[in-house]
Formats: sequence, C-alpha cells, structure tokens
Amino acid sequence: MTDGEVGAASDGEIGATSDGEGPTTRRTIERRLDALVRDNRVTIAITFPLVGVVLLIAAAEGAIPQRIAFNPLLLLGAVLVMRLPLIGGLLPLVDRRALVGLGVLAGFTYGVELVGVYTGVLYGEFEYLIDLGPMLLGAVPLALPVFYFPILLNSYLLVTLLSGERLGAAARLLAVLCVVVGMDLVLDPGAVALGFWGWETPGAYYGVPAQNYVGWILSGIVAVGVLTLSLDQDDLAERLDRCEYVLDDLISFGVLWGLVNLYFGNYVPVALAVALLAVLVRADRFDVAGLAASRGPTPTDD
Repeated sequence: MTDGEVGAASDGEIGATSDGEGPTTRRTIERRLDALVRDNRVTIAITFPLVGVVLLIAAAEGAIPQRIAFNPLLLLGAVLVMRLPLIGGLLPLVDRRALVGLGVLAGFTYGVELVGVYTGVLYGEFEYLIDLGPMLLGAVPLALPVFYFPILLNSYLLVTLLSGERLGAAARLLAVLCVVVGMDLVLDPGAVALGFWGWETPGAYYGVPAQNYVGWILSGIVAVGVLTLSLDQDDLAERLDRCEYVLDDLISFGVLWGLVNLYFGNYVPVALAVALLAVLVRADRFDVAGLAASRGPTPTDD
C-alpha cells in the first residue's frame, strides 16, 4: 500500500455521525466533501467568482456600505468556498508525510512574506492596504496560506496533469515556474488595482515591480521540491485522472481575476487569464455544459 493509499484509507474515529449510527470516519468526510463539490461545481467555480467580481469592484468604487466592503470574514469565507475543489481533490492524498510537507511550505510562506514586508527582500518593499483578518506580527495575514498556497499547488497539479511522465525533473520545474509566474502576472495587477496591497516603488507592470517575480520563482522552486518529496506521484497522477474537479480552483481564478483586470483595463493580465482558461478547456477541465451535467452519483475509489 502506498503512502497516498494509507492517507485515503485512514478510518480513525473523529466524531459521531449526525444520525447517531456510529463514528464519522475520515473516509466518510472525504466522500461527503467529494459529493458536495461535484454537485455544486458551477456554483463554486463560476457563480462565486462572478459574484465576487461584482462585490470587489463595487467595494473599490465605494458603491457598497463600508461595513461589508472588503470585509475580511466575507473575503475569507468566499475564498475558502472557491478552494473546496482543491481541498476535496487533494484530501485523499494527505498522509503524515504530506502534512509535514504542507507544514514546511506554510512555514516558508510566512517566513518569506515577513521578510518581504519588513525588508523588501525577494518581493520588493510592499504592504497590505486592506484588512485581511488577524495579522502575524502585525504584518502578514494569518490566513496567508489560503491565498498563497493555491498558486503553488495549482501550478504543480496543472503541470503534472498535462505532462504525465513525459518531462524530466528540470523540465517539470521550469514548467511549474512558468505557470506560477504566469498566475501572479494575472493576480498582482488586479490586487493592486483593487487596493489589496501595493509597493513603495511601483513597477512598470501595472504597478508591480519585476523584483516581485524573482520572489515567486524562489517560492516555486521550494514548492516543487517540497511537493515532489511529500506527495506520492503515482497516487497523485491517478487522482488527477479520476477527479475531474480538482483544478476547478483555476477556473475560479481565471474568471475572477480576468474580469477584475478587464474592468481596470489591464489587458495583458486579461490575455493571460484567457490563456489559462483555454488550457483548461483543452485539458477537458473547463466545460460549462459538462460542469452543469456533473451532478450525479459520486464515484468511489473503493
């Protein structure tokens, strides 16, 4: 049995079921989350980001009450909903080794972000301009991994799905780095336009300095190394093949940030967002008709 199978088959008791018939196992939670995501793919991958675009732009333009404009609880709640496909897709693969790897990646995330905020090293001198909830050391959101992880994880998953075993280690690393930087070339201009964060010395690329992308390259290198060591690659390839929704978070990303950038006239990020969605269409992962028809019996891995 592989590490991934150990993680998927873990049936430790973690509570009582709502019907009182016995303990709720990890496998039960995985199946319920799997069914929830499959039955609501359009809502999660399309509706949530569309509503998010409207609310974010309205907040930036001062068109909604201050108490709900960029409200950190609403922001975090909406982001967590859009992360459900990524969580549900990877949860069966998370064993002790994967947990350690994700913990290392989380520690690295907080570390480089704190260094960036206080020193300007890697990402340039920047600061958060809106409330994103409780802050670590008064500088970095505690919820940072929720915002930061998906760029690294989704880039790794997309390259793994598209490349299979055709790429060597160096080529795969380069491919993941291209996707990571490409996603941030979409994200940062939109976030700057909305006033989420900004740089003391704005750069030529929609206010984002080139140094920022040096930081993302370093993050990508670390992420590829950690994820390669902590995830069973055979189990991951099988999960990507069998779980049609695992990359739906990329659909949400492309729709939300593509439209935000379109509103603010950031046309290069718009083109990159469209290219990302086109890749997902080509990979048979973004088909609105298919998403709407995805409701039905939940496949099992038994």
